[in-house]
This record gives sequence, structure tokens and C-alpha cells, in this order.
Amino acid sequence: MWAAKDNGSNINWQDAKSYCENYRGGGYTDWRMPTRDELAGLYDEAKTYRSDCRYAVHLTELIRITCSAPRASKTRNPPFSFGSGRIWGNQSGSSYGYALPVRSYKLGIAEPKKVLR
Repeated sequence: MWAAKDNGSNINWQDAKSYCENYRGGGYTDWRMPTRDELAGLYDEAKTYRSDCRYAVHLTELIRITCSAPRASKTRNPPFSFGSGRIWGNQSGSSYGYALPVRSYKLGIAEPKKVLR
């Protein structure tokens, strides 16, 4: 499950991690930073819209990103670009990048079916 939008401004890796872990959306509290592979899985060449910073991004419009490069969970991974479908930049310590929270799908115990009378 993805957040509907990113944090809205450039953010360093540590602050992005904290933002994601403290994000509260949809009634859930177990949000985290995405992996690079999870971000890459959202990339869709067939879908394009202009981000707030006017870059063309290849991503469903259901997820709005401020610019083109959300950060990934590994500290050494640079942000992932939805403009090119590749990693962007060369250092995770830079302030360029955005936080896009994700949460893992978790199987729970199903409620018993109600019997209608």
C-alpha cells in the first residue's frame, strides 16, 4: 500500500526515513521507506503526468509526487527517478529526494462470515 503523495519537499535520507516511519495514513501506523525495487515496480512507461516541479514522470496519477525522485530505504542508494526509470544522482547524503511512504501487505485472520437470517 502506497501513500497517495510524497512529503512535498527535498529531504535528506535520515529525515525521509523518519518521515516515512512517522507517517499516518489510512488508519495505519506501520509505514516505512520503500526499497529501490519497490519504487522501480511503480515505474510505468505507458503512464505519464507532470509532477509539481514540471518533470514528466511515468507513474500512475493515483500517486502524486512533487518532483521525480523519491528516496529508497538503503542509505547508499540514490533516489529513484520516475522520469527516466533509473536511479538519480550519486549520493544518498544530498538533500535532493523525496519521501514516499509504503507499507507491506500483511495477511490477517479473516473475520468469520456472518450468517444472514
